[in-house]
Amino acid sequence: MRVAVSDAGGTVLNQYGAHQRTSSGTPSLPWAVYLAGIDRRYRLLAFDLDAKTTEAADAAARDADTIAGLLSDAGLSPVICASGPSGGRHVWAALADSVDADTVATLARLSRHLCPTLDLAPLTNPATGCVRPPGAPHRAGGVSTVLFGDLDELITPTGTADQVRGLVEHLSTLVGAMEPTGTLHLHRPLPLDDHGRPYLPGPRRELPAASKTALSEDGAAGDASAVLWRVLIGAAYARWKYSDIAALVPTSPGLEHLRTYRLSTGTATLRVRRDPRDVAATLARQWAKAVTHVATSPRQIGDDPTFDARADTIASHIRALQERADATAGRWTHGRGPADRRILDVLSVLALQAMKTDLEADTRRLGLLAGIGRETARVALLRLSADGWIAKARDAEGPHAAHWQIGPHLDIHRKADPGRSQADPRPEGAGAAERITLLRTLTTRTHACAHDAFTLGQGLGLLAGNLYARITFTPQPLTDLAAETGTPLSHAAKLLDRLTEAGLLIHSPTGWRRHTTDRRRAAAQRLETDGRLADRAARYQVERELWAWWQAEQAWMQASRRTAPSRRAGPGQLTLTPELGTNAYGAHPRRADGKADYRRARWLLATGQAPTRRTRNHQSLSRMQAA
Repeated sequence: MRVAVSDAGGTVLNQYGAHQRTSSGTPSLPWAVYLAGIDRRYRLLAFDLDAKTTEAADAAARDADTIAGLLSDAGLSPVICASGPSGGRHVWAALADSVDADTVATLARLSRHLCPTLDLAPLTNPATGCVRPPGAPHRAGGVSTVLFGDLDELITPTGTADQVRGLVEHLSTLVGAMEPTGTLHLHRPLPLDDHGRPYLPGPRRELPAASKTALSEDGAAGDASAVLWRVLIGAAYARWKYSDIAALVPTSPGLEHLRTYRLSTGTATLRVRRDPRDVAATLARQWAKAVTHVATSPRQIGDDPTFDARADTIASHIRALQERADATAGRWTHGRGPADRRILDVLSVLALQAMKTDLEADTRRLGLLAGIGRETARVALLRLSADGWIAKARDAEGPHAAHWQIGPHLDIHRKADPGRSQADPRPEGAGAAERITLLRTLTTRTHACAHDAFTLGQGLGLLAGNLYARITFTPQPLTDLAAETGTPLSHAAKLLDRLTEAGLLIHSPTGWRRHTTDRRRAAAQRLETDGRLADRAARYQVERELWAWWQAEQAWMQASRRTAPSRRAGPGQLTLTPELGTNAYGAHPRRADGKADYRRARWLLATGQAPTRRTRNHQSLSRMQAA
């Protein structure tokens, strides 16, 4: 056990001394028992639900009931205790088997996703994790008292490791059901290729087995449109692009629906060959539909037995990076540190979405997602690289932005748990659920701080936004908020006062909390910053389109005469397989002397008179909906 220590005046502290054994009765001071043995395997589960305020005590009681219900459903026997006079709860379960630390840590993180008052420390640190058991005194008075359950269940345990793994699998299902749809981008449309066709970012993979089979299936022998759909959703899931499918249209049996259509006569059903424009239009329409379907489905589409393991790997990597960043909280509170942390969080979100640590990330996109300008984002990338948080993997080239390696000094491969044996299989779905919890946490945090109210100048500032993003709907004391953000107490107090004066927080004797309704826009309107980020996004969109237009023009000019088309397709014209250098814009404007007319190109894009890729995609979706 570990026994609490006291200061020189005899006041009992919320700190516990070194490991000790006793055979002479229980100590008079608060004491706690280890949850894991010296082999780092857990034999006790103790869910410590904190309650530092009246509101938090109500939430802890609700969370305790939730966890006890989950334990009961898994076949375990929970014991709920009132930990002391503050209203906190401890939920216990004892195991006849031992469980590896990795599985228990996953159990804790997934439980925290559903029950936010849970303290992760005891269940994620097998070396020192300990909790006061029933009957142990509390430093503020009273003892831990059983509210529900039979204490004998802890003395003569019957729980098994299989039941714990089953609980993790059940939690994985619950967390997966909570995954927000369309998480590939933070409130942004799907990315488009140079010809305005949508795609999902990420490395291209092999087609899922069902889609590969459909690609070779004779579509003309049955429902050709259903066969095509199986191919397209698998291709979208595997991060293929429109051009990859277009190249297979002439030869693949499963794409018969693109080459021909069914025509019923009075006596027979025939398949009639489509003209090239109809082929291109049909593929464009069905491809946009398939990509949208995959992007907005809560479950991954396709047959990928490696997904859970890959999700587990990237989640472990990003979690280690975030824990390292949180451990150096002071790094992000002064100078340009707040902007740096926003960029690090955005890169973490993108890595979790793409499920890889090597990312192509342009400064405009990063700036918009983080709620800062492109130059601020560019400088933040350089500072993060200089400090070892990221590393440039590849320089920008042509239309492609620079590639950045996230957490280059962290081991991307999961380190084996020394307490895990072949009898400790990873619970099914745990990796995917761990990724979802991280993605949801970081996405919510990023969205909270990237707002007009927290812009520079007349706004409340980046650090105030970062602090606001970590405040919950339950009151939190100043000391906790200052420690979590690494901000000195005096500075944190000033920021909290400003946020309260702006109408964003409520201050009570127990701490600060958010309003139940979002009041950021009202604050931005009072600060006269409303619309700043939208204006910036519109300006960056024109700049992106202008750059892409000129890059496409250069590709056309540099193409050899054998490959360059003698006449480029006009704006809005469809072709099945895109020609080198052609695009959705048409020819770039020229001055009388033949040089590029950038001013007119910008004017055409800004006024909507040039068919941008976004306009082209909107027209394609409109045709799809009309069909």
